[in-house]
This record gives sequence, structure tokens and C-alpha cells, in this order.
Amino acid sequence: MNRILLPALLLLTACAQGNPEIKGVQSFKYSGGDHRTGRLTYAQRPPVGGPHHPVWQNCGVYDRPLYDEHAVHSLEHGAVWITYQPGLDTGEVAQLREAVQGRPYTLLSPYEAQPSPIVLSAWNKQLTLTSASDPRIPAFIQKYEQGGEAPEIGAPCSGGYGETA
Repeated sequence: MNRILLPALLLLTACAQGNPEIKGVQSFKYSGGDHRTGRLTYAQRPPVGGPHHPVWQNCGVYDRPLYDEHAVHSLEHGAVWITYQPGLDTGEVAQLREAVQGRPYTLLSPYEAQPSPIVLSAWNKQLTLTSASDPRIPAFIQKYEQGGEAPEIGAPCSGGYGETA
């Protein structure tokens, strides 16, 4: 009996590790493709989906806030947007910069009026954190950068809008 159970347990463990749940991730339900111009109002701050500007935000590191409408379009393309409260300790911001360094589908920027010091957002997903050393940061990026529920995975995250708000 153990010869049958052991391989089954190993298979279940491997499957669970391939797509582990990340504690604290909130889920939402938005569909993509709704392009609009002008300023938009979002239910979440920062937003995790919904109508957005026709031009996406270029992925990268920014030291000023971004327009929600452009950043949401990048989320639709499979980007992860990491935001932090202005005034966050410079050491914490440096750790966040390290987390996104060399990743082509990430955004990093300060964000006014968000619910916690650090927020990770992907299309339909969000995780609020208090520390840049939280081990869920790399797990969230790994799972949702070019993954998850983004409607246009593989669409560009460069060649779009490169300015700040």
C-alpha cells in the first residue's frame, strides 16, 4: 500500500508547488479590452483592472506616481505593478528596486493614498504588505508576471507611455 501512496503523494506535492497559493492575495473580476481616454475612477487603489487608456505604461522603475489608466493597460499585458507609499524608507525602496531589476514586465512607483506601505497588483489580483523583505514579493512576481488572469499576456510593455503623473 505504501508503494502506491508514496508516488501519489509526491505527485500531489509537485502539483501544489507548481501553482502555490500566496497568502493574503485578494481576487477581483475584470475583463480586458475596454479602452477609454481621460481620467477614470477605480474601485481599488491602486487599481487591478477595468477600463484603461489605449496606450500602456512602459514597464520600469519610476520615482514619481503613474497615471492609473496607463498602468492598468500594462497590467492587462501581464505586468506586475509594485507601488509604495511616498516617504517609504529608502532602504525599503531599494529592496523593491532589487526585486524588479531585470524584469521586463514590472512597474515600480510611489502611489498616494494606498492602504498599506507596499501594494503588489496584477490583473484581478492584489497583495498588501508592510515590508519590502516579505517573502511573498518574489512569489507574487513569479506567479503573476506574464501569468495569472491577464487578458493580453505577451503584449508589449515598452514602446508606450513613459511619463509620470
